[in-house]
Amino acid sequence: MAKKEIPIVGIDIGSHAVKICQIQKKGKSYQLLALGSAAISPGAVEDGALQNAEDVSAAIAELFKNLKIKNKRVGLSISGYSVIVKKINTEMSSEEDFAERLDEEAEQYIPFDINEVFLDFQVIKAGQDEYDRSEIMLVAAKKEVINDYLDMLRALKLMPVLVDVDGFALENIWELSSGTHSNVGLVDIGASKMSINIIADGASVLARDMTVGSDDITEEIANVLEIEYEEAEKIKLGQTLAGGDQEEIEEIFTDACTKWVMEIKKAIDMYKANNPEKPLTALVLSGGGSKVRGLKRYLATETGIKDVIAFNPFAGMKVNNKKIDPEYLATIAPEMSIAAGLAIRSAEF
Repeated sequence: MAKKEIPIVGIDIGSHAVKICQIQKKGKSYQLLALGSAAISPGAVEDGALQNAEDVSAAIAELFKNLKIKNKRVGLSISGYSVIVKKINTEMSSEEDFAERLDEEAEQYIPFDINEVFLDFQVIKAGQDEYDRSEIMLVAAKKEVINDYLDMLRALKLMPVLVDVDGFALENIWELSSGTHSNVGLVDIGASKMSINIIADGASVLARDMTVGSDDITEEIANVLEIEYEEAEKIKLGQTLAGGDQEEIEEIFTDACTKWVMEIKKAIDMYKANNPEKPLTALVLSGGGSKVRGLKRYLATETGIKDVIAFNPFAGMKVNNKKIDPEYLATIAPEMSIAAGLAIRSAEF
């Protein structure tokens, strides 16, 4: 009996909000069925780890209820200190052979107790003969962190069928949306972390997370102007005018963006050093932080990469404008890339 592929609901749990996305595949096209975001309290998720399951659980339940989502099969992605993504070169006669000695190989590269992590790998480039070493992307994630999320989702009567890494979820939705495998840098700027995933010839060759994000701007505005976090967030998003503090606000934005650009440039320089013959053709920005005014232009100037794209993961999808407000979609789209990257996956049953 042939296995049936069942769509899943993508859940992106960040440090600032939970994002949910439901997408349906029809033939070769995709339709966006539902999406939404719900804020969670500060500290509920820290560096990718669940600290307040009750608060996050309530946000997820509210979204499922408000969006009228009946599908219980869900996928989530993780990031932060508990995840290690490492590209290695090793001898490999076959994928089965490598899978058998995965623990032994991983111990050389993973700074955690091998019994405390889930391990997985993807072959980027298989060696052509016994003397040609293979390139493999190794992924390790702490069992404790993942199990906390799985327990929370199961308590909500949801069925987690997929656990991915933020950078790879972003890669999947980019490849679907762009239909191209050109050499690009995918940069997702969230509230408290930035993910960079560089794709060359259709495969991830460099993936890393950094603990910088758009919350840095909010906190600095709150400190400098001596105002509450919520008010500072409105100023950052342009919902409240800064008045006579405009100069100070601009300086805060510039300082934060300079830090982001420095981290992005470090990743690009590392990539260039190892792949001089494959220059990056574009930088693709997503996440709430990517909406900062002037960031695209600043990145293009500093990196020398002229094509800096504000990513809309739903650009090529069918959308019912009566069910999903186009204005709301345009506003929230950059933040939904990871959730969308999970929602295009399917589970086999």
